[in-house]
Amino acid sequence: MSDEFKKIAGREIDEFKADYRRRFPGRDLEQLTDEDLLREVMNTVGKPGKLGEQIKCVVSVSMLTEGWDANTVTHILGVRAFGTQLLCEQVVGRGLRRMSYAANVIDGKEMFEPEYAEVYGVPFSFIPCSGSTAQPRPARIPVHVRALEERIACEITFPRLVGYRYELPTECLEAQFNDDSRLTLSTEDIPTKTENAPIVGESSIHTLDDLKRRREQEVSFLLAKLTLEKYFRTDGASPVIRSDKHTFSADVQAWLFPQLLAISRRWLAECVRCKDHTFPQMLLLLEKAHEASDRIYQSIVRSTKGEKVLKPVLAPYDTIGSTRSIEFDTFRSVYSTRPDKCHISHVVADTGSWEQKLAQALEDMDEVKCYVKNDRHLAFKIPYTFDGEPENYEPDFVVRIDDGNEQPLNLIVEVSRGRDAKEREDRKNAKVATARNLWVPAVNNDGGLGRWQFIETTDPWDAQNTIRAALAAARTEEN
Repeated sequence: MSDEFKKIAGREIDEFKADYRRRFPGRDLEQLTDEDLLREVMNTVGKPGKLGEQIKCVVSVSMLTEGWDANTVTHILGVRAFGTQLLCEQVVGRGLRRMSYAANVIDGKEMFEPEYAEVYGVPFSFIPCSGSTAQPRPARIPVHVRALEERIACEITFPRLVGYRYELPTECLEAQFNDDSRLTLSTEDIPTKTENAPIVGESSIHTLDDLKRRREQEVSFLLAKLTLEKYFRTDGASPVIRSDKHTFSADVQAWLFPQLLAISRRWLAECVRCKDHTFPQMLLLLEKAHEASDRIYQSIVRSTKGEKVLKPVLAPYDTIGSTRSIEFDTFRSVYSTRPDKCHISHVVADTGSWEQKLAQALEDMDEVKCYVKNDRHLAFKIPYTFDGEPENYEPDFVVRIDDGNEQPLNLIVEVSRGRDAKEREDRKNAKVATARNLWVPAVNNDGGLGRWQFIETTDPWDAQNTIRAALAAARTEEN
């Protein structure tokens, strides 16, 4: 690490120190040694703007055996003897590190492009070859999509929901069961006998006999406990309380447990059908227990008279999502956003034009304070059910609008781009109905998650008129 090199690479060294200070705020830059700089050179070989950008060749004895993870190795030449095949394979593994982990759209799917390393030498003749790179191509430079600190005023937050519940107008619970309340247990879903036959050794049969010996009363208690904790909660949280062997969170309406226990026992007796080789104790498996709990709760909701208030069931830990955590690389088409309209630097497009057009339309609207495209990295999801299976729906855009109210309106915008099959149309209808009839009312009824509304448009080139018409209709309804 000569003084001449330090002088030539002065700018890169300063940038490395600035990045080092950001990553390790408590460390002293004066303690950085020439070895630290050399390590950064080796870590950034060939990377533009970094210390190792100009390095063309690295020579080191046994460099590729262990302890050095280079993802820019493209050629391996074996010129020495290997004591074991394992060591030979380990050396080849240095050429398997990918240069880029930014996915590209290939045949309509987001996939990694294949990368190959050329391997030469007698020791490697046993290795099968699946492909090669005929002409080395310069690496594509991905677009770095990120939340910009100077645009923090455009940050958008949203609640993370895992489900919905009703606040019932009475504390006297009733349940009337129908066909929707019934549940069938079958070995098609959960095998009760499995044979473990290893290549070497004795075969063994594993069964659920230990589970079958459990008392049915345990099943009733578990279902009542799950139903209570998922759907009958109070505001706020307190320490954990205990009841016999069962533990309850103190922010649940624990006084309802005896009623839920009685309903769970009735449901087990009237609604559970066990096919061959199955038994009620299989409901102690959590996946089936949650399904049973949902059916019990829906039976209670159907049977309760009076007005029921829909409330959200928030994720237990990460309850609020935000645009401030976005940072990733992409090869997809992007649209550069306006600094005063979007917290994220780019809109990542899934299609050729409609996301870009909708983003442009939103930026041209004075009513729009800020917006964000709901890329998968943002992870804004709306839970819904389709064909009895729980799913997650990711709407297209979230827009914050100044509609004259003291509190801004958060508008979920979904763009429907044709429905070419019945299955797709049914799924789309289920998504839209859940967002409009469950998610939005539940979040608005919470009172602490902001004002929300959902609209669906089929034409991004007429999005401004669609949004303004929806806002006018909402104002009329509120008045």
